[in-house]
Amino acid sequence: MSWSSLSRHMNESVLALQAALAEHLPWHGARLSFLAQFLLALFKVRSVNLAELATGFGGKAQVASNYKRLQRFFRSFGIDYDVLARLLVRLFPVGEGPWYLTLDRTHWKFGKTEINFLVLGIAYQGMALPVMWTVLDKADNSDTEERTALLQRFVRQFGQTRIQALLADREFVGRHWFAWLQAQGIPFHIRLKRNTRIPNAWNMPMRADVLFSPLKPGQSSLLQGRRPVWGCFVHLCALRLDDGDLFLIASSGAPPQEAFTAYARRWEIETLFGALKSRGFNFEDTHLTHPDRLGKLLALLALAFAWTYRTGQALAERQPIPLKKRSSAPSNPSSAMASTSSAPSSSTGPTAGLISSAC
Repeated sequence: MSWSSLSRHMNESVLALQAALAEHLPWHGARLSFLAQFLLALFKVRSVNLAELATGFGGKAQVASNYKRLQRFFRSFGIDYDVLARLLVRLFPVGEGPWYLTLDRTHWKFGKTEINFLVLGIAYQGMALPVMWTVLDKADNSDTEERTALLQRFVRQFGQTRIQALLADREFVGRHWFAWLQAQGIPFHIRLKRNTRIPNAWNMPMRADVLFSPLKPGQSSLLQGRRPVWGCFVHLCALRLDDGDLFLIASSGAPPQEAFTAYARRWEIETLFGALKSRGFNFEDTHLTHPDRLGKLLALLALAFAWTYRTGQALAERQPIPLKKRSSAPSNPSSAMASTSSAPSSSTGPTAGLISSAC
């Protein structure tokens, strides 16, 4: 293909993508053109490193000029993240809800700088759509204020009734956090650590791994009634994994019998992080370190992710992709539940109160 033909093809691609984006974003032509060029360059080079992105813009502009445009965008352009969240939900085929929300962090180091994102996503068919996020200016876990701010933004845009349940791992626990979720009427399934203290049937606090010690690999139990954990009454369901570890879920406002099946979908945000990083756009290639600029970068990645998913779905509808048959089921809590046996009920002793049926 000659240079003139290649240039014409790139211009046509930019204009087509710009027109499609204009249907959803209230931006003027120059900004839409830049966004379209950014997305096409990202699809081409599969890296968020600005120096590499600058080589993928095409057109007559020099690479150095494109690099300066990228720098100006991240330095001075403002993004309305609430408008973007609504756009992402329209682009991604998640429907009207209610949705399972996944909350997790992704973090890495660039030199001596800790890059740490707190991300709220919507679980959908093995993948999560990022809709809200914040850049944490620390290496550690988020606190209650940072988590509640993210959920409050979501509720303002989409409403509390569109939340099927919040799914989160063991680091997302705490007295004030649980109390806030219950006060807001937000259902959740959150995993607990094995050393969490839980009252037994005699109201004596015990470590969870002691309370559920009768469980053998593959067995699960649901405690009768609600128990106080982190100052809030929740349902508790436990599963002994094949490696002997205890898988313990606290549920509130959502059916505890569905705890493991629902919680298994939390992994979909891990799949998202993989798609944004080494298996997709190489998010960790960025040299940006300022929180505001990192937030903008994730905004563009989220838009690119939603756009590619939507495009891929349309192509798959025209020509379905053949799927390989699995020889065995994946090893995760939801598949383990399919073959769990009941724990023997105990009417006496410290483990009294276990229901002898799968959760």
